[in-house]
Amino acid sequence: MNFSYPQVVMQEIPGEISLALSISGCPVRCPGCHSPFTWNPSYGEPLDERVLTGFLDRYQGMISCVLFYGGEWEKDTLMAHLRVIRERGLLTALYTGRDQVEDELAIMLDYVKLGPWIAERGGLDSEDTNQRLIDLRTGQCLNHHFLETKPASERMRLAS
Repeated sequence: MNFSYPQVVMQEIPGEISLALSISGCPVRCPGCHSPFTWNPSYGEPLDERVLTGFLDRYQGMISCVLFYGGEWEKDTLMAHLRVIRERGLLTALYTGRDQVEDELAIMLDYVKLGPWIAERGGLDSEDTNQRLIDLRTGQCLNHHFLETKPASERMRLAS
């Protein structure tokens, strides 16, 4: 499993500060993908347990979640990484372009974003999106956190 550019992000999982890792080798290949370089399985650097624990040590106390952009196509490796992350007391998340994940993987996740990128439908910030961010602990869809809310004064002006 290879990864590229680790990032600390605050918008992808509502209420969490996440270490996000883009995993290489995506077989979904959505048209209009913002990261087509991740389609190549050899892109980036190997993500083994030593590298992962190095990141967890570096960001200890700063992050509450680890988010994988993909990786479900290497389920056994991903699940091993999720175990290490959970042993550290951190939450786990997966963004996938697939419409579902296997149950065996889902029980290792706290959050999952499902659905391929379809440009005309937009992402989580669109009411027309096909994508769903689910809190697997509660079953709640969290898409509403991404929709822009207009101030009351703006809504009233637009209604008149």
